Amino acid sequence: MDMQVKDLYPSRTGGEARWLPRVDPVVWGSADQNKDDYTLNQQQLDSFDENGFIILEGAAEDLVAPIQEELTAMKERLKGREEMVIEPDSEELRSLFQPHFFSDFIHKVARDPRMINIARQLLNDDVYMHQSRVNVKPGMKGRSFPWHSDFETWHVEDGMPQMRAVTGWIMLTENDPFNGPLFLIPGSHKHYLSCAGTTPEDNYKMSLRKQEAGTPNVESLDWLIKEGGGLAGAFGKPGTIVFHESNIMHGSPDNLASYPRTNLFFVYNSVKNACKAPFSGQKPRPSFLASRDTTPLEPLKEPLK
Repeated sequence: MDMQVKDLYPSRTGGEARWLPRVDPVVWGSADQNKDDYTLNQQQLDSFDENGFIILEGAAEDLVAPIQEELTAMKERLKGREEMVIEPDSEELRSLFQPHFFSDFIHKVARDPRMINIARQLLNDDVYMHQSRVNVKPGMKGRSFPWHSDFETWHVEDGMPQMRAVTGWIMLTENDPFNGPLFLIPGSHKHYLSCAGTTPEDNYKMSLRKQEAGTPNVESLDWLIKEGGGLAGAFGKPGTIVFHESNIMHGSPDNLASYPRTNLFFVYNSVKNACKAPFSGQKPRPSFLASRDTTPLEPLKEPLK
């Protein structure tokens, strides 16, 4: 590991789970910076700072159909590739990584001002794409994602130094209480859980299908839920945009409905927060999970039509 980079958030070091202080801001920018029709107002920024996420109902309804068309074609082209991850107990598609790399249109979606302008405002910096993915939960067969902090994984396994990243995502189908929606613990982003255990070699080969390393114990979750005042669900119609903070504790249950739940995720990272060597001391994960291309994304001047 690069000895010049201090590990502010050690985790999976072989000891027991423990709480560490968060030393980074939640909101790096302000309502006055990069202010336009597509950024958040002060009330929305305050809500994000307090809760760790924000839901913008129906903000991208016009993008749903063309994105779905792109994904249908992409699934056929990418069959058999490592970017296509299947469910742990079936051959159903679970995740498709790096869709912005394989589709010019989806790359433009990532740079649509409805997405990137908010990311740049929250992080107060130019941003690059650390990771993009589509998570698919087919009806009755889509399996859960356990409680976890994305930042804990990106820090330990990718070498992301600080909490200066944010995930912006678009609901491509309705997300309701029954089809395996994302649940979050409001306020949990203000606390960093250093997880017990260590990281297996090539952990991603298992964790993308069923994550175990870097997940919290029951006692830690119970404290977070009580401290934060409960749970919240990210529900909405197709085209709803959600932004959530990199360290917020979140997860999703099995899809119990007969219809799917599909979402497109973009992980924006500050160019000043580029990944170094993984803090686990292991080799970096593949670039489709953690891009080393830190070229700033150029925002589109107008929303896609």
